[in-house]
Amino acid sequence: MARNGMLLGLALATLAGCSVFGSKAKRYEYGGMVFTGDAKRVRGDRASFVATGGPVSASLEGAIGATEYQGIRYCIKYLGTSDIDWAVGPDTPQAQLPVEGDKLTFQGTCRE
Repeated sequence: MARNGMLLGLALATLAGCSVFGSKAKRYEYGGMVFTGDAKRVRGDRASFVATGGPVSASLEGAIGATEYQGIRYCIKYLGTSDIDWAVGPDTPQAQLPVEGDKLTFQGTCRE
């Protein structure tokens, strides 16, 4: 009986851990704040993507880091590389960064 309880507890802990790790995978922490984002491919070209991150209102530097992180995650996941040629990216002057709503947007191409 104790063995069944232990197995059930282990199974529940495992399932809870999956949801926690899955939801945190796209999170980026900077200065004690949490930033989120995403990256999606550009139609017709798997190597090209658009990444977003924010909230910019919390910290522009944090949003830059979060958006760059999303681009790196995308390239590693789909092309196995973290090398990126940024059209608009972390090296773009801050005054020229595209902000819409509370999200920052980068565009890049994964180098194969």
